[in-house]
Amino acid sequence: MGRYHGGTMLRIWNTRHRALEEFASVTPGKVGLYNCGPTVYNPVTIGNLRAYTFVDVLKRTLQVLGYEVRHVMNITDVGHLVGDGDVGEDKMEREAKRQGQTAWDIARMYEARALADEARLNILPPDVLPRATEHVAEQIALVQALEAAGFTYRAADGIYFDTAKFPAYGSLSGQKLEEKAEGARVAIREDKRNPTDFALWKFSPTDGTKRQMEWESPWGIGFPGWHIECSAMSVKYLGQPFDIHAGGMDLIPVHHENEIAQSEAIQGTPLARYWMHNEFLTVDGRRMGKSEGNAYTLDDLMARGHDPLAFRYLCLNAHYRSKLNFTWEGVAGAESALQHLRQLARALPSSGEPNPEAVSAWRTRFIQALEDDVNTPAVLAVVWECLKSEADPVVKAALLREMDQVLGLGVAELIGVPFGAPAEVVALAEERVVVRQAKDWAASDRLRDAIAEKGWKVEDRKDGGFSLTPM
Repeated sequence: MGRYHGGTMLRIWNTRHRALEEFASVTPGKVGLYNCGPTVYNPVTIGNLRAYTFVDVLKRTLQVLGYEVRHVMNITDVGHLVGDGDVGEDKMEREAKRQGQTAWDIARMYEARALADEARLNILPPDVLPRATEHVAEQIALVQALEAAGFTYRAADGIYFDTAKFPAYGSLSGQKLEEKAEGARVAIREDKRNPTDFALWKFSPTDGTKRQMEWESPWGIGFPGWHIECSAMSVKYLGQPFDIHAGGMDLIPVHHENEIAQSEAIQGTPLARYWMHNEFLTVDGRRMGKSEGNAYTLDDLMARGHDPLAFRYLCLNAHYRSKLNFTWEGVAGAESALQHLRQLARALPSSGEPNPEAVSAWRTRFIQALEDDVNTPAVLAVVWECLKSEADPVVKAALLREMDQVLGLGVAELIGVPFGAPAEVVALAEERVVVRQAKDWAASDRLRDAIAEKGWKVEDRKDGGFSLTPM
């Protein structure tokens, strides 16, 4: 299905310019895509997974449009501190102490869990999955380059980037340096020149405390700051500038702002040409967080009997730049819609040659939705309209196969595969036989409606039995 059109039609929202822009890649026909991956000290939440699902859909969109995508996602396994302003323990070290394991074991355990969650959501694996701990040399080299260019200074606890020397600081968030300083949540220390300055390299403690993750450097034994890793690894694997840097909205004001500063201070060219960010996921209308008791994981959803792909469907049903409110009722509704979609896919023919003009008419609408800033709700609307239309079933099957290349819901592989009603639907139908025998017509109607809500139509047979067909 792929077709390369030179970037003259795809329009995406560029956070840095706060505008919809026509996409044009650095190298025609190829796209370099980087997104910030998990900090592997605990399980990823559904908020994290919304961000990874967005990047997956973006990647699939680019591929469907004919681009060859090189996708890099980092693993943060060192340097991400628990406090604001480069203070507090390293998250890896803290969790290792809490669980009585090594920091390395903690990192590998949660990395494996994060990648397993992505696989359960049909998220395509990245082409490169670099770990921060395996790229310390590259990070040290970048800090040395910044030092040689006069952008750093030495504080009591590490080497810092002087944001006052980078006039463009704040360009991503739209805040000027003085505005950021006023809003800083950590009081300025005597040896820190500006509240917005950030650590490039942290010194290991001098009080006798032994870190598990530390390295020799020109400034002594220590470890890299959180922000430097993404700059070092993205440029190593994609060059500078590369095409798209993606992540969640929460990364804009600090992490991504700092990436831009430390990368562009030396090179004088953009780190990435386009910055794309997905909006927050809330839970029952409130922020999601451990302190709120609602930092749900994919395991939490599965423990309640939900299919992981129901969460993917829920994400697709909202534009990536719109807030997504998670509720248990909402994910149940998404699961019902997904089950219905699967049933319709099974009812389609697995073979046959569709009319090319008929397919093209639907495909044009599908592509237009993708090119409109990756508008997945509009894509889903086209899917449902097509499946509910009077179009030739062979055409429907052809379109569903193509659309699922982006949706990633796994419905294409079900086309033409014989189906049976889920056990819960069969149980409702069997209960309906009993109440009908008792002539409880009101209960019979309620059960019929309940079966319909799950996407099935029940028909009574003369022998007292029933038949179930997808709606």
